[in-house]
Amino acid sequence: MKAAVWHDNKDIRLEDVPTPESGPGEMLVKVHSCGICGSDVVEWYRRPRAPLVLGHEIGAEIVSVGEQVEKYKSGDRVFVAPKVPCLRCDYCRDGHYPVCPNVKERLPGGFAEYILVPPPLVERGTYVLPDRMTFDQSTFIEPLACVVRAQKLARVAPGRTVLVMGAGISGLLHVKLAKAKGCRVVATDVSRRRLELAEKYGADATFDAAENEAGLFAAFLTQKAETVILCTSAIPAIEQAWRCADKGGSIVFFAVPGPEKHVTFPVNYFWTREMRILTSYYCGPPDIVEAMDLIGSGAISVDEMITHRLPLKDTATGFRLVMDGRESIKVIIKPHEESEA
Repeated sequence: MKAAVWHDNKDIRLEDVPTPESGPGEMLVKVHSCGICGSDVVEWYRRPRAPLVLGHEIGAEIVSVGEQVEKYKSGDRVFVAPKVPCLRCDYCRDGHYPVCPNVKERLPGGFAEYILVPPPLVERGTYVLPDRMTFDQSTFIEPLACVVRAQKLARVAPGRTVLVMGAGISGLLHVKLAKAKGCRVVATDVSRRRLELAEKYGADATFDAAENEAGLFAAFLTQKAETVILCTSAIPAIEQAWRCADKGGSIVFFAVPGPEKHVTFPVNYFWTREMRILTSYYCGPPDIVEAMDLIGSGAISVDEMITHRLPLKDTATGFRLVMDGRESIKVIIKPHEESEA
C-alpha cells in the first residue's frame, strides 16, 4: 500500500509499505478521508518521532476484523480516535482524559491507504458513523471534540462574551460552537480573508489583530470577554489576551508558542481579578460523542469549511497549503482518489 511518510514539513515522501493484516483484537480499515491538522505542521512537536506517517482526523471503512472483535464488522463506516484513555485511573475518574498516563498505543497515521487499528482503540476508540455523516465530515469530529472540551473547561455559557484570537480552522470552530451556545463572539486575526469567514460563521465583530488594536479594545469598553481563547501562538496575541479578559474570566491556551519562546505572565494583574489561565489540547470520549452529535444533527455545519481535497500523492502540497494559510481552511487527503475532488 501507499503511505505519505513525514520527515519534516518540506520532506514528505510517498512510499510503498506492507499492507498490514488484522490479528486478534485488531481491525484493518480503509482510509477514505484524513484531515491535515494544524498540529501536524508543528515541527518541534512532531520531529522527535520522525520519520513517521501523520494524520489523525480520519473517516474510514472497516476492511477486516481479527478474532475477538465482535462489535464491528467489515463494511462499517467508522471514526477512530487518535488515542484512548484507560477510564480507570484517578485522572480519568476526574475527567482529565487527555492526561491519562496509561495510554500505550496510538492510531497509526491516516495519510495512508490503510490503517491497522490496535486493540485498545478498537475497544474504546472506534465510533460507527451515522448514515447521514460523510467521510469528509467525520474528519471534523476530533478537532470539534477538542473545541468542545476547551469550552467546557472555560465554562462557556449562553450570554457570555467570547474572544477568539486566531481564525484558522480551530478558531472558526470555536466561533461556530460559541455562537451555537448563544454567546457574543468576537474574532481577531491578521488575515482579512479569515476574518471574513469568522463573520460568515457568526462572529458578531472581527478585528485585525495587527492593525486595529484600538478598535479591539474599544469593543470591550463596556464589557471585556469572560472567555478569551488563544488559537494562535503569536506572542503579541498572548499579550493582548491579558488585557482583553474580564475580571473572573478565563484565558484558554488552545495553541502555544514553541518551547524556545518564553511568555511573561502578569501574575499581580491576575491575582486581584480572580482570572484563570487554562490549557486544552485534546479531548475525551464524552467530547467525541458530543462532537458527533453536533455535526450529525447539523447544529455545527462543516462542509463549507473544506477548501481542498487532495490525493495521497499530493500530501506535501496539502502541508504547504496549511502552513501558508492564505488559501486554505480545511485540507483533506483522499488516499484512494487519484485527483483533486
